[in-house]
Amino acid sequence: MPGYEYDLQRSATAGYDAHVTPERLDGVRSRRILAFIFDYVIVGILCVLAGFVVFFLGILTFGLGWLLFPVLWLAVALFYVGSTMGGPSQATPGMKFFSIRIERDDGSTIDGMTAIVHAVIFWVAHITFTPLMLVISLFSPRKKLIQDILLGTVIVRSDR
Repeated sequence: MPGYEYDLQRSATAGYDAHVTPERLDGVRSRRILAFIFDYVIVGILCVLAGFVVFFLGILTFGLGWLLFPVLWLAVALFYVGSTMGGPSQATPGMKFFSIRIERDDGSTIDGMTAIVHAVIFWVAHITFTPLMLVISLFSPRKKLIQDILLGTVIVRSDR
């Protein structure tokens, strides 16, 4: 690919690592959106199941357990993201299905807390500033979103 050597040289001098080649970024934006939809269908199903558990817990605790309902979605989603994206595969099931994974800019893995912070920044930024935040990936190097830029992470193809 013409100019590829220049990109590697520019990446090394700009603080970007050469392990993120253009091939590993091919199709990441669309795969990321599809993985998000896939994952939130799974989170929705898990919330319904957890809702049944909380409902019966509320009966057993004379209504006290029902206080968990307002934070149920958040707790399930944070546990889901922290345990999957922060786990050994560095990807949620949706990300695995669409062959993408998260890495630090230096190529190392992230931990569960970084995955949770990544998700929280995503939710806050996209709720506050609308989905127009996705436009950032059109102009950022390596197709990064705001949470990737702030945390020093990148989403790459896992099949390349």
